[in-house]
Amino acid sequence: MGNMFILFLMIASACAVSWPSGRYSFPKSQSGCPLGWAEGCRYQDNEDTHNVNDVSYNHHFDGIFGRNTKLCYCTKTTYGGSGSWPRGNYCIARKGGSCPSGFRTGSIYWDDEDHANANSKNGVLPDGTYNRNTRIYFCCRSDGSVYSRIRLPTSEPFYLYQYTSSICQRVRGMSVREEFVKTDDEDSHNNSADSGSHPKKTDTTRVHYCYYS
Repeated sequence: MGNMFILFLMIASACAVSWPSGRYSFPKSQSGCPLGWAEGCRYQDNEDTHNVNDVSYNHHFDGIFGRNTKLCYCTKTTYGGSGSWPRGNYCIARKGGSCPSGFRTGSIYWDDEDHANANSKNGVLPDGTYNRNTRIYFCCRSDGSVYSRIRLPTSEPFYLYQYTSSICQRVRGMSVREEFVKTDDEDSHNNSADSGSHPKKTDTTRVHYCYYS
């Protein structure tokens, strides 16, 4: 009986899926970050006049959402891991200056509120520029079907970003829910812009996320 139990544990360990190697970042869910990952938050001072910020009802983001936006992140800061990211249609946030193999990079630039700007940050964040305005870099891929369930760790909830598909990438063993965050940016002389490969956006500043649980 003892030998059989040990064999079972060895098989279970061999079948366990770990996060792919490399450095990268996700939006933080209310369940927290994977063990050993770094945490950080970005506070964006959004438009003061006729503010139209919005967020999914019953969302699962770790943050504060009102007339301004605080969104937190989980960042893998070490290169260790197991294998590469699977083919699919999704994005992650970039960390360390380059994307893992198979991804293309891009960014979203938010022109935040000009008057009495109160932007702030703490902890570890994705690659980007965090001053009076906000730029975040991403890694995206569209080399596989969203319906082909990719293998990622299932022990705790997490977020990916929706990319070019109208639905979220499926992940084996996880249910998925589409969520969004809309941040109302500066009305006067607005310079918000996108470049390269970046998460799906609608209505200029409404970014689409995929929550897995």
